[in-house]
Amino acid sequence: MIKKAYITYNEVHKLCQKRSKEILDTFKPNLMIAIGGGGYVPARILRSFLKRDGAPNIPIQAIGLSLYESLSSDSADAAEEPGTKVTRTQWLDLSSLQMDSLIGKNILIVDEVDDTRTTLEYAVRELEKDVETARKQSARTEKTNFYIFVLHNKVKPKKGRLPEDMENGKTYISAMETEDVWICYPWEAQNIDQHDKDAQTHGIRAITTAGISDREVSKHSHNVKNEYNEGGGKLDEE
Repeated sequence: MIKKAYITYNEVHKLCQKRSKEILDTFKPNLMIAIGGGGYVPARILRSFLKRDGAPNIPIQAIGLSLYESLSSDSADAAEEPGTKVTRTQWLDLSSLQMDSLIGKNILIVDEVDDTRTTLEYAVRELEKDVETARKQSARTEKTNFYIFVLHNKVKPKKGRLPEDMENGKTYISAMETEDVWICYPWEAQNIDQHDKDAQTHGIRAITTAGISDREVSKHSHNVKNEYNEGGGKLDEE
């Protein structure tokens, strides 16, 4: 049985608000790229908090990447698990977006969850390639800075790797560090009223992980799994 935790729209809204000032003051983004489909809603909410007085809204571009595969055709029990290959389902429209407009920008990549980190690794790598291509074609040399914001970072060993400044947290922000559970987001729900009820009894739990090593992360993930098994597959109530 897969351990699930539920989060409401209200909670998503507050998570975006919680980290918005830090993002605005530290990253100073002037373009957001949302990874679909989970990054669309957080990016739109975040944009409202990132708007400065007298300044235009930060534009949002979208890319579609898929890593997860369905485990069940039954919608009541449907769940997914990480796949092994990132599939590009949508990318920046190069015909309508001048790629050299990415040069010299502070670009904030937004997604809902950092699970295996494979999708984020792919997005950063491919976007950096696009910028480098545009830089060569336009002969422009301004530096493009990439930043990441996710609602939830699952504390566990990651398969994907990000640039060092992202790995050490300088250009990466998560609104909440969580244990390794399946997070059910409200935009995935077919019955939103039931989803909100489930969130009251099976809400997501934040954990404190500042400064822990990869070895300690692995140990923590193992302990969480044991705690879950011993508890009969139920989330602990706080």
